[in-house]
Amino acid sequence: MWRAPAASLMKALRQLGFLRLPGRADPTEQEDQRVLALFRNRAELKKAHNELQEEIYRLKDRVKQQEGATQRVQEMLAALEARLSTPEGGYQALVFYQLRRFWQSGRELIEQFVADLARQLEDRERRLHFAEHNRRQFAQRQAIEAQLRAAEAHAADMHARLAALVGEHARLTRFWHYFRRRKLEAQIDPARMAAAAADHALDEARAAMEALEREGPPPFAGLSLESRRAINLAAIAYAEVLCLRLVKTPLVQLAREAMARREVIDEYGSRAECEALMVQIARGLAAIQNRTNVAQEVKVRAERLKQIARYRSPQDTAPTAESIAFVEGDVLAGQTLGAAAARMPNVIAEDTWDLFRVLLR
Repeated sequence: MWRAPAASLMKALRQLGFLRLPGRADPTEQEDQRVLALFRNRAELKKAHNELQEEIYRLKDRVKQQEGATQRVQEMLAALEARLSTPEGGYQALVFYQLRRFWQSGRELIEQFVADLARQLEDRERRLHFAEHNRRQFAQRQAIEAQLRAAEAHAADMHARLAALVGEHARLTRFWHYFRRRKLEAQIDPARMAAAAADHALDEARAAMEALEREGPPPFAGLSLESRRAINLAAIAYAEVLCLRLVKTPLVQLAREAMARREVIDEYGSRAECEALMVQIARGLAAIQNRTNVAQEVKVRAERLKQIARYRSPQDTAPTAESIAFVEGDVLAGQTLGAAAARMPNVIAEDTWDLFRVLLR
């Protein structure tokens, strides 16, 4: 009859957390831990599933975008095939793509010019950087070597003085030398301490010399702000020189309009007009590719730009478009083609020859 109350008591004690045997886990607590682990796993799996779903949506969106781009390219190719199937449309296409290639040729000329100039200035600045490092290291080496020599001489003097005192103390063996030995003993301890300090100073000087020997040159940080500005001004000057050689032709404006379009336009006139324009494009291409006096022309215009260029902030490398605006009479400095005068563009404001893609940041 005591079993039922005893069982009830055990259950109550177990609920209150008592009567837990050491080394034996409570089954209820183990079950709770398993439930918590399952919830955590479920949350992690749900998070991973959501991330995979988002990745699937992104990939599907990219596939749709690629399909749309492919469809547009196919439509363009089909339109080009239809245009090339007729003589009139074929001449329009030839002019259109020759104008685009003409624009790209001008940009490539400026890109190559900037790359060559940047390489030259970077090599020069790199040499100056290492020369300055060697100069500083040479001055440091001289100072450290002087300290090392002084430390060696001082340590030798201290050890010689200590050896002299110890030797003299060792020779005084008679009983009447007692007071002289006491006097020398009072001098030996400070001399020994001074020799130890001299050794320590010598070790520090040697460590400084070894550290200097291990020290390598600091990394080259790249072109300076002044060099990047100079290169950009030269690039702007080169773009202006190319425009000056074409200022009496409509080629720059026509090429810009062609680059702004994706498909061929019917704005180049009849077959005869297209042929005349293609001849003009060939002459213009020869004019901008002609390297005669290019360096001198670029130098003159770069000096002009250096005087008038203004920057929005101290860290900017490209000048503002307003500060390098074209002035009247500047066209007369260059050789021109054709008879119909065209406006000299502000190469920064109008991004002529895709100049912003070429300029250094």
